[in-house]
Amino acid sequence: MQNYNWNDLRYLLAVKRGKTLAKAAHLMKVDATTTSRRLSVLKSIAGEELYTRQRDGLLELTEVGESMASHIEGMELEADKLNELLGPKNNDCTGNVRITSVPIIINRLLSPNLRSLLMSHPRLQIDLIPDARNFSLNFRETYIAIRLARPVEGGIDTLAKRVGKLRYCVYASSKFTTKECNQLPWIGYQDDMSHTTTAQWIAEAASKSGQRIANIRVQDSETALEAVKAGLGKTLLPEIMANKITSLQQISKTSPKIAREIWLLTHSNQSKTKRIAEVSKWIETVISTPNPT
Repeated sequence: MQNYNWNDLRYLLAVKRGKTLAKAAHLMKVDATTTSRRLSVLKSIAGEELYTRQRDGLLELTEVGESMASHIEGMELEADKLNELLGPKNNDCTGNVRITSVPIIINRLLSPNLRSLLMSHPRLQIDLIPDARNFSLNFRETYIAIRLARPVEGGIDTLAKRVGKLRYCVYASSKFTTKECNQLPWIGYQDDMSHTTTAQWIAEAASKSGQRIANIRVQDSETALEAVKAGLGKTLLPEIMANKITSLQQISKTSPKIAREIWLLTHSNQSKTKRIAEVSKWIETVISTPNPT
């Protein structure tokens, strides 16, 4: 039997993770035509079908394909370890780490503190992805995910650790007087975010006070923050970010006692690689520091 090409093997892993040809191509950073051609080469070498196309269009690995993919994942992990072993002979680490989280965590917490990490590990390549979607660790869409709720998906392959809390208070633009702040409308959230504690608290506060909801609704706290800065209303914002912005003022006398847990998620196969471990440790430090800079 011919020798397998490592790059071709990775295409089968991409099919397992992406479930479609287009998604597999995206994961491999090539076009669908190239992906299809490389998979055909792999099938020819194996002498068997490695996946089938289901009625819903999704690709499902055959028994042979699944067995191969399982071994390839092990090879991928060993390749990561080998790269670290052959890297600089010091405490440095190298390689790419993709981090996903809601925009306010990426933009207001991680980005301003990233310099310290890169100074310690200049060979790291950090991808910061500000997006509220739950990117998959299993499909390698991300290496580290930071989420504002206890994870409910991922199974035993996902390692989840609570690393802190985001505490919220009510803020408005600093250009308003206290009286004007009290008259400002509440900036609420879109319907698909109505289940969150912050959205529920705002809706209840507006109802109890008889104050109106602004004719703008947002999807995330980063957009809410910008709307408050623009003077469009008042809303709940994380204290750790909002207190550092001079154009905002905290207008509630006491905290509404709203807090959301911060969870750090990694894949079990990657969590012990040096680069993932170092970046995870840095994230925990940034989040646990009262006023990181």
